[in-house]
Amino acid sequence: MRGISDGLRITNAMRTPIIAGNWKMNNTIAQARELVNALRDDLSRLAARGSVEIVLCPPFLAVPVVAEMLQGTPIRAGAQDLFWESKGAFTGEVSPSMLAEVCAYVIIGHSERRQFFGETDAHVNKKIHAALAHQLKPIVCVGENLAQNEAGKTAEIVGAQVRAACAGLAREQAREIVIAYEPIWAIGTGKAATGAGANAVIGLSIRGALADLYDEEIAQAVRVQYGGSVNAKNAAEFFAQAEIDGALVGGASLIAPDFIAICRAVVK
Repeated sequence: MRGISDGLRITNAMRTPIIAGNWKMNNTIAQARELVNALRDDLSRLAARGSVEIVLCPPFLAVPVVAEMLQGTPIRAGAQDLFWESKGAFTGEVSPSMLAEVCAYVIIGHSERRQFFGETDAHVNKKIHAALAHQLKPIVCVGENLAQNEAGKTAEIVGAQVRAACAGLAREQAREIVIAYEPIWAIGTGKAATGAGANAVIGLSIRGALADLYDEEIAQAVRVQYGGSVNAKNAAEFFAQAEIDGALVGGASLIAPDFIAICRAVVK
């Protein structure tokens, strides 16, 4: 099994951390404006240093509004999902060509999409290809549920999800993705993985799968976030880990002081 060495800390310093706020199905357009106004100045100062990339992912209806409010700042706008076709008779879906006009990033394969809307690894892979074809950067979510974790299947499940997500991607395409390790048992439960535990899964299972698929250079180039009950109090524990390059933040991204504190923690 691939090991984690202190030498990986050197490559960690070469990866720019990325913090993405996933607002999920929260905030009207008016509320989105209020939150961006509360975040914009502080986050702009942090992102302008070049030591962290910050992305806000509101619900679809608010994406154009948020994107417009972020123009002229170093903060990026992202979406929470997309469909793999550019256009057509797909009622209710949003295409990558539509998002490409306003977004830089898009979340793909979040556990809630898999759990509530039946998304499979094959769907996730098609969405990744579609996003990259339209110059959108995917934030690809992988992670195990509580039963799989307790059965000792974390490495098997997470590694398989990474391999399925990257199927058919050239190495230079793989370099463009961001992976978010989100243990499902830690999402919205207030129960986060430990920094050391998340670090081990990312180093062995996620970077290990990337090294098997491509090579060690790609494994070390891809940024990997942690997601799952990240908050202002525990963020520093995760960011201190060599393999963790930021966070996909849920509930705390809706509270301006907390999200700002998380972004400050990664800069420190």
